[in-house]
Amino acid sequence: MAKLSINGKTIDVTVEDDTPLLWVIREQIGLTGTKYGCGVAQCGACTVHIDGVATRSCAMPVSALTAEQKIVTIEGLSPDGNHPIQKAWIEHDVPQCGFCQSGMIMAAAALLQANPKPSDADIASEITNICRCGTYNRVKAAIKDVAAGGQMNRG
Repeated sequence: MAKLSINGKTIDVTVEDDTPLLWVIREQIGLTGTKYGCGVAQCGACTVHIDGVATRSCAMPVSALTAEQKIVTIEGLSPDGNHPIQKAWIEHDVPQCGFCQSGMIMAAAALLQANPKPSDADIASEITNICRCGTYNRVKAAIKDVAAGGQMNRG
């Protein structure tokens, strides 16, 4: 049995030690906003925060976590979907198919938490999620707007 802190709640789960956190989040807890993409921590669709750090949950075994570590999923980022990066995502029409978006948003939120004024190079080095729709310029614009205080700098 594992004891995990997910979105502010302590949850007991009975799974094998090598079960990826992603499957615990989706199958055991029922939070389906975090997506399965590649299964090898490359695409980023499964990104969650662990103690504020963007982490790819598909390759993180439950046994590597402690009950003290704070796990936040897309559902826990903002109870009403009103996080600044979520609002900027909509303003910039970032989502197309939407599949990678929860992971991208989680990566962007972690970046802005750690570095409130990221440069283009910072964004490029930290936002390594794969988007099949290719909305990378919109992602960068949304991040830059939040960093600038939320003004929508289109142009």
